[in-house]
Amino acid sequence: MTGLFLTRMLRIVTIFVLTAQHVTGKTLKYQIFEEQKVGTVIARLRDDVADVLAKLPSSVSLRFRAMQRGSSSFLTVREQDGEISIRTKIDREKLCEKNLNCSIQFDVLTLPTEHLQLFHVEVEVLDINDNTPQFARALIPIEISESAAIGSRIPLDSATDPDVGENSLYTYALEPNRNFKIDVQSRSDGVKYAELVVLKELDREVRSSYELQYTASDRGVPPRTGSTLLRINIADSNDNSPVFEKSSYVINLPENSPVGTLLIDLNATDADEGTNAKIAYSFSNHVSPKIIETFKINTDSGHLTLIKRVDYETVNSYDIDVQAQDMGPNSMPAHCKILVKVVDVNDNKPDISINFPSQGNGDAAYVSETSPLDTFVALVRVEDLDSGLNREVECKLHGQGYFKLQKTYENNYMILTNVSLDREKRSEFSLTVVAEDRGTPSLSTVKHFTVHVTDENDNPPRFEKGQYEIFKSENNAPGAYLTSIMATDPDLDTNGQVSYSILENSIHGSSISTYVIIDPSNGAIYALRSFDREDVSHISFVVQAKDAGKPPLTSNATVVLSILDENDNPPVIVVPQLWNFTAEIPASKFTEVGHLLTVVRATDRDTGVNAELICSIDSGNEAGFFVIEPRTCEIQANASLEHFPHDHAELTVVVRDQGSESLSAKAVLKINLYENMENHVQSVDQGEFSIDKNMIIITTLVLILAMLLVIMVPFAAHCNQEKKDTRHSYNCRVAESTHQHHPKKPSRQIHKSDITMVPTVNGTLPIRAHHRSPSATPPMDRAQMGVPQNHHSRQSLNSLVTISSHHIPESFALEMAHATPPVEVSMSRHTYSKFL
Repeated sequence: MTGLFLTRMLRIVTIFVLTAQHVTGKTLKYQIFEEQKVGTVIARLRDDVADVLAKLPSSVSLRFRAMQRGSSSFLTVREQDGEISIRTKIDREKLCEKNLNCSIQFDVLTLPTEHLQLFHVEVEVLDINDNTPQFARALIPIEISESAAIGSRIPLDSATDPDVGENSLYTYALEPNRNFKIDVQSRSDGVKYAELVVLKELDREVRSSYELQYTASDRGVPPRTGSTLLRINIADSNDNSPVFEKSSYVINLPENSPVGTLLIDLNATDADEGTNAKIAYSFSNHVSPKIIETFKINTDSGHLTLIKRVDYETVNSYDIDVQAQDMGPNSMPAHCKILVKVVDVNDNKPDISINFPSQGNGDAAYVSETSPLDTFVALVRVEDLDSGLNREVECKLHGQGYFKLQKTYENNYMILTNVSLDREKRSEFSLTVVAEDRGTPSLSTVKHFTVHVTDENDNPPRFEKGQYEIFKSENNAPGAYLTSIMATDPDLDTNGQVSYSILENSIHGSSISTYVIIDPSNGAIYALRSFDREDVSHISFVVQAKDAGKPPLTSNATVVLSILDENDNPPVIVVPQLWNFTAEIPASKFTEVGHLLTVVRATDRDTGVNAELICSIDSGNEAGFFVIEPRTCEIQANASLEHFPHDHAELTVVVRDQGSESLSAKAVLKINLYENMENHVQSVDQGEFSIDKNMIIITTLVLILAMLLVIMVPFAAHCNQEKKDTRHSYNCRVAESTHQHHPKKPSRQIHKSDITMVPTVNGTLPIRAHHRSPSATPPMDRAQMGVPQNHHSRQSLNSLVTISSHHIPESFALEMAHATPPVEVSMSRHTYSKFL
């Protein structure tokens, strides 16, 4: 039964007819219990207002739109059928605190606006007993004089219960005993409180203390209770206790009273003398923190003053318990109650909220120029937090007669069109809503908003310029922002919503989409790759702006991206030609001062200052025999080389660019000094090099023949030995074919492709270089030889054959020693004769 009660939802539908020409409306009231599950359906508007919708054309596809405000975000309204359901769990105590009436209110419109209907929805949130009464202290100490008269009252702490109605705090109870009882009373605001009453005379010598269970309970189903412990200490007698003039006071306090206002001058008297008659005033121990932070009582004078401004709309009354206690030993305090009623003054201006059915931006509404008379524009609601006449509000609209204001219910109004609109004559209107209350003096609020008149899609997007030039340094990070280009469209709504795209074209054979990308929503252009000016220095592409109208209109703009140079390429020395960063330069030992020895030529792929090169001699010129011109890089004799102490000089020349972070290249120039320069050059050209090359070729051939003999002799001996063995006849060919299926060492036959022409370096054949070794000697081209080859050298090189390093592993000799199957080396008789 209880479960059904908690989940049951009550529906009350109240019809409120509007007198507009095309608009009718209803007020729909529903009830739900708090803490319902998310997604719980409260109502379905299409069913509840079927009588109103039946009057509309059946061909109209209606949509429901909620005009959200405030707490209505707890609920959601489905567009297609107006189903109202719970979006987030509702806690009534957080939503409305202790207010008895707690409801969520909002308005629902039916769209399109040509068939607009307005429904006001009120969903009352009912309380469930989900909170237990609680005391602020687990132990309440109380001190009573043994001379306390029968019937003496001591205020007790109140419990709090955020629930309302039957679920709120109902009563208090005290553990049964013969000396004390509690008396439950109600304050002016209906809140219950308890006082401890002395039932019989107390005698400290008989019993000095009592501990009693003090309980608070509500009347929920099921009821909830909370308890605390009263620790009552009996003090020695103090003949007379202070007495207030009245046991209770009522004070009316205007809410606009300034801080420091004196509320009351309390006066308590004590018949004793001396310290027993001196009285101290204070708040009772159980007053709430809200009272302590709002009011202050003077300990000596009993003046109650205001220390914080009060607000009628927040708290309209305060119950204050004050006690007076003499300074004698074992004194018994006297108590009185002060009820402070906050009086409302007209201190709140009316609040205006305006909601639009169209998706406007800020305080703006949108109406088509083809809209008929009485087309709905906006929903206006005015509220005033004051009470009485201060709360009554009158609303007016100022809009040059183009629009009118029509009241719907309570403080809700609709703004409707009053004339036919023509955008070509006027595209927007500024409207002003004025709300004024009836207080004295009256307060008013003014709110402005704009009505935009929409049109057809007759304007394409327009760029500011037909061509944009942008500049970006190379080596940018992928994804770097380049620029933003924007097109404007004077149309409205979707007709003025512009999207951007880059038209396809090719840059150096690659799609432009691999270089740049544009954000379709705002025209921001980003780089998709890191640019290299040395590869691509300019990129040109076309950006198209398209609106969202039907049909869409477009316009184009060209973007030219120039890539700026960075100093990311070091100089490269091209003259003289270097081998391992070294070049040999012949020079006459009799070179005179100023004579040109050589020129260093370098290139730099950068541009501008990043490609401006300066040469200098870094080392080897300590004696100053040489000088280099920084710009032309010409090396000249700075003194007669006849006096140079050596037959050669090694100069380290550095070529630097002029970039902000300079990059450089280095070369070692070995300048060889000769007494007879012409004879030396002729000897090198005609004699020495040929002899050296012939010696290299002969040495290489001898090495090849020796290696072939080392390979062939063991195989021949092995085959002859197997032929002589009558028990185990061994055939080389059979062994070879059998070994082809060996799982560990498959045989490999050397083919013509495995034999390459390799020049020797320094007379050594690089046959042991492994094909994966990074130290393999690189081949030398003709330029690296230093001098031309004669016919005899070329003929010798053409006949030079070596087994490719790709097919001779380093373990070749080891495998031969383990009698791996023979490798056939096919060689023509002509080739073999060359080796011999």
